[in-house]
Amino acid sequence: MKKQIAIIIPCYNEASTIESVIKGFSESIDSIYEYDIYVYDNNSKDETSDLSRKAGANVRSESLQGKGNVVRRIFADVDADIYVMVDGDDTYDPSCVNEMISLLLDKTLDMVTGVRITEEENAYRFGHKFGNWMLTSIVKLMFGSRISDMLSGYRVMSKRFVKSFAANSKGFEIETELSVHALNMRMPVSEFNTRYFSRPEGSFSKLNTYKDGLKILSVIFNLIRNEKPLFFFGIFGFLFILISLIISYPIVINFIQTGFVPRIPTAILSTGLALLGVILFIAGLILDSVKNGRREIKRFQYLNIPHI
Repeated sequence: MKKQIAIIIPCYNEASTIESVIKGFSESIDSIYEYDIYVYDNNSKDETSDLSRKAGANVRSESLQGKGNVVRRIFADVDADIYVMVDGDDTYDPSCVNEMISLLLDKTLDMVTGVRITEEENAYRFGHKFGNWMLTSIVKLMFGSRISDMLSGYRVMSKRFVKSFAANSKGFEIETELSVHALNMRMPVSEFNTRYFSRPEGSFSKLNTYKDGLKILSVIFNLIRNEKPLFFFGIFGFLFILISLIISYPIVINFIQTGFVPRIPTAILSTGLALLGVILFIAGLILDSVKNGRREIKRFQYLNIPHI
């Protein structure tokens, strides 16, 4: 029985490139697979939907604006054995798709990320490149170093990965959430080097380097809080206790020497900070237990779906 491949393309105003993307994957996908191409139009103001339909894709729409909202809808609607997610801007290489799928199948993986390799100066703006490095480095430090291009939009995923993924993000933060989901659940993942091209003339990026970078940073912050609560609250607890010790030191020395407690307000502040630090540490311990319970539930949901 042939494996069913779903090639999913979230789109917003990609009329200048979408036909080329659909054609590229239609011609590249191996005949040993059955495949469908799904284009999800996210309120485009151009002819993205009409051109996609003309090129042979299944065209659907999502009214909630943002790539994360589109991906959430796709993962809920589309049923397949393997999911190939790619942007509709014609910057990714469709000729790699069969090798990425084979890697997923041969090694029984849940996600293969296309690592972007380019020699074109215009393909990867410095701000995007630096931001990707910085954000990926933070995620590596907190969740593990198995993904080197966290913001890549080219991924091959198993059904059990897709159907166990909550997709809470609204916009371009979705790639970060996908990566952290795989790392936090300790799923088997790999990477594949793929060429990355400049956008064709007339095609414009919807990614705002600073605005979307801050959103991604905010998502990472929230993911650390939710998935590493003992570390998150423990750090703040330690800082409050440290500050308390620093400001209380002269008061304690004076009490030892004279038997009196000077500067009562400072002593009260120091005591309050120490108590707050202890409370934060206890909150971290409690939330860490809750997090472990949530992870077990997600793990059981993941294991409910057999690997292909």
